[in-house]
Amino acid sequence: CLKALIDKGWVKVNNFRSSENKAAYAYLLTPSGLEEKARITVRFLRQRIRDYERIKREIEELMAELNGSESV
Repeated sequence: CLKALIDKGWVKVNNFRSSENKAAYAYLLTPSGLEEKARITVRFLRQRIRDYERIKREIEELMAELNGSESV
């Protein structure tokens, strides 16, 4: 997965030390990687807002139904 991100140019790899230790590597988002992350984040947030609005309407409808049945 990481190799695919590097191949797309979204992630840049820097080696801090000449070491076999993989923890010594830094994985940095490139400018195009940051743009893609922002697009993904906006898409995610828009979907969560749509979900919230749908659930809010459903709760309002159920509350109205409940209040209507209580007066009977």
